[in-house]
Amino acid sequence: MSSVQLVSIVLVLLALLLDSGMSLVLPTDCSDIINNDSSRPSGVYTIYPIGSTSAVQVYCDMDSLGGRWTVFQRRMDGSVNFYRPWDDYKTGFGFAAGEYWLGLETLFHLTLRKKYELQVDMEDFQGGKVFARYSSFSVDPEAFGFTLHVSGFTDGGAGDSMSFHNGQKFSTFDKDQDSSTVNCARTYLGGFWYNDCHGTNPNGVYLWGADGTIFAIGVSWFTWKGHDYSLKSISMKVRPVQ
Repeated sequence: MSSVQLVSIVLVLLALLLDSGMSLVLPTDCSDIINNDSSRPSGVYTIYPIGSTSAVQVYCDMDSLGGRWTVFQRRMDGSVNFYRPWDDYKTGFGFAAGEYWLGLETLFHLTLRKKYELQVDMEDFQGGKVFARYSSFSVDPEAFGFTLHVSGFTDGGAGDSMSFHNGQKFSTFDKDQDSSTVNCARTYLGGFWYNDCHGTNPNGVYLWGADGTIFAIGVSWFTWKGHDYSLKSISMKVRPVQ
């Protein structure tokens, strides 16, 4: 089948859809997906944060604490390198079925249109599972350094390692915007809203549990396991505040 024939078929189908009176719903996040069909399970879906030309795949958590979560960061096996430059963190990288970072530009557009809460789920190598929740989460545009705004902590056993990063611009090894005299992204081998330097380093080096060989470079959450314990998994996810 030629590309011209394929385009013709798509146009015919769209015309039939419009003639039937049905609306073409493009979900902006995972909450929209579950609102349109409450039977949808957790998994990979396509969302459109800023319209039809912005399609991006994400993992939707439809189970944790009522579901509807759009995952924007996930570490689980060390299969993806997170020590990346600014442009990668801006546009996103990895694979929605595994480890990935959704992208700062997408995060900005998501949190511009709705009020979101944040949940951070994590697990250690002994099977322990905890979380931290924040009732307010948003990201400024690139002109303001993709500054993080996070507040309203609720403890799910993890403690609060995120508030230390509130009000910070995003930093990578090639764009140092932290509050430290050193380049935190280079020092701790990640990319994040570093302060001076971190209470959590979710985009650090994927290590196996306790490892102090090089200080605080792992996937850490200080208030739960300290700086030198690298977590088995961590995911950061948002959903609209009801």
